[in-house]
Amino acid sequence: MREKAASLPNVRLEQGTVTSLLEENGIVKGVLYKANGEEQTAYAPLTIVCDGCFSNLRRSLCSPKVDVPSCFVGLILENCQLPYPNHGHVVLGDPSPILFYPISGTEIRCLVDVPGQKVPSISNGEMANYLKTVVAPQIPHELYDSFLAAIEKGSIRTMPNRSMPADPHPTPGALLMGDAFNMRHPLTGGGMTVALSDIVVLQNLIKPLRNLHDASALCKYLESFYTLRKPVASTINTLAGALYKVFCASSDQARKEMRQACFDYLSLGGVCSSGPVALLSGLNPRPLSLVCHFFAVAIYGVGRLLLPFPSPKRLWIGAKLISGASGIIFPIIKAEGVRQMFFPATVAAYYRAAPVKEERKKNVCL
Repeated sequence: MREKAASLPNVRLEQGTVTSLLEENGIVKGVLYKANGEEQTAYAPLTIVCDGCFSNLRRSLCSPKVDVPSCFVGLILENCQLPYPNHGHVVLGDPSPILFYPISGTEIRCLVDVPGQKVPSISNGEMANYLKTVVAPQIPHELYDSFLAAIEKGSIRTMPNRSMPADPHPTPGALLMGDAFNMRHPLTGGGMTVALSDIVVLQNLIKPLRNLHDASALCKYLESFYTLRKPVASTINTLAGALYKVFCASSDQARKEMRQACFDYLSLGGVCSSGPVALLSGLNPRPLSLVCHFFAVAIYGVGRLLLPFPSPKRLWIGAKLISGASGIIFPIIKAEGVRQMFFPATVAAYYRAAPVKEERKKNVCL
């Protein structure tokens, strides 16, 4: 993507490590960065900050509330075949999901989710022992030998899984994007989908502009970005967070039923499968559809419990299932913003007009 961008005649690519934003009277004027051991500056009327999940620039542009629910432990499996070739696989393991997906004709990436912020140590062998004794017995037999071989090879990597709702501080001269701005659990791999969708939204907003130097007017206009991105971003964010909590193992019987109901609901096929997949991929950016499917899973789970004959115990588990489902999804929706998710047209920024149009009208009047 960088090579493609650099090949365009109006793009100049410079590589370095940005250390800080350059501000003047509350307006971001550019960045201070290091390249070839020297500090340099770059100035622009609009600075787009997208320095990833470990961003050191986001604090002045948003209110970061980063949550680390788990960590991924990564391995590369070689010379093996997935049970269903050319498909991603999610193993509903204990205590949490395990992912497999092909990255080449001979390699499969495995991501083992480990709940919590701390993982077993790699250096003293605790991680290898955990993978062999806890994880290996749960993976498909087609991958078992390659999984153990990857552990013995020792190329084990870890990465914290971060979640952070978007809470921007509109700042003249700067705009946050990507994982620096908004993160969700990577279980669904939705990060790049959200990022590319955000790029399209921003492109459509900037395209009619001819002058970016009025920082205050541009900042006010670009506030609409945060509302226009919500349908895609909030749908994928909410689905990722909800699915992760549903797929994690639990000793609670209602949570177990919800987990199994989710798997069986997807197995029904038809709209029960295509609907969630469309939400997952960003093809159906409708938060209301997500809520409908989520509670359809919960109701499906309750129905399984009550058939063929309900009992007081089953009724109680069914009530806990609905309560648990509500406890999973509603806090995520609240963090994303109920009004922005479901009623974006009621937000004033939704209707912001490009400042260039106002300038042209003034010119005509003069």
